[in-house]
Amino acid sequence: MEQGRPHSAVSRPHTGVPAQATPSARGEHTHDESEYGYAPGARPAPRVPQRYSVRGQVLDALRKALVSGELVPGEVYSGPALGERFGVSATPVREAMQQLALEGAVEVVPNRGFRVTSRTERDHAELAEVRALLEVPALLRVARAVPAARWRELRPLAERTAAVAAEGDRAAYAEADRAFHRALLELTGNRQLVIVADELHRRAQCPGAVTGGLTAHAAEHLRLLDALEARDLTAVEALATHHCAGPS
Repeated sequence: MEQGRPHSAVSRPHTGVPAQATPSARGEHTHDESEYGYAPGARPAPRVPQRYSVRGQVLDALRKALVSGELVPGEVYSGPALGERFGVSATPVREAMQQLALEGAVEVVPNRGFRVTSRTERDHAELAEVRALLEVPALLRVARAVPAARWRELRPLAERTAAVAAEGDRAAYAEADRAFHRALLELTGNRQLVIVADELHRRAQCPGAVTGGLTAHAAEHLRLLDALEARDLTAVEALATHHCAGPS
């Protein structure tokens, strides 16, 4: 992403509001239904607020920029400057940044913008410990009950992480890695566990995550599946605990 240039993934918002409205005979403001994408008598398609859509696109782009290192830990970025970069107004950028502040990825700097959080080795170690405390017991529990065929069904997701790791795309790897872990934990049947674990995983991935080691980290996914399929609980515990520390 280059400063001052629109990002291809985020287009300028289209409000869907007609440029001109035709007044009725009584001077009231009216709209032709065809202006909203459906003809009279037809069932209207569900509409999603456009600002939310743009905010979602900006949020995704910011998350990728954080993981890839395009947004540098310790640096302060303003809403208008990032809006210029993405080709949108500052409003959806600020809204997306507020969400990232709740996730701990950035912090608000009054009258300046948002500073990308600088995480220490201790921060990463603590996140890894919490992830392990949550995920490892869950995996050990389902390892005793889930048939081998179910673990084999997850191999394409593990192979996907290996393919992305080989390309060196850290942002794409972050998505593939979380998708694999979500699929693992979904076998517990505990939706709240999946949500909380995914949030912790995202926090551990950015910003300022340790660089390198993607290929080795991805290979652990397949080794973990091998251990789960074999119901080797000792290996499952060791692999899952080490894996929660992330690429190194």
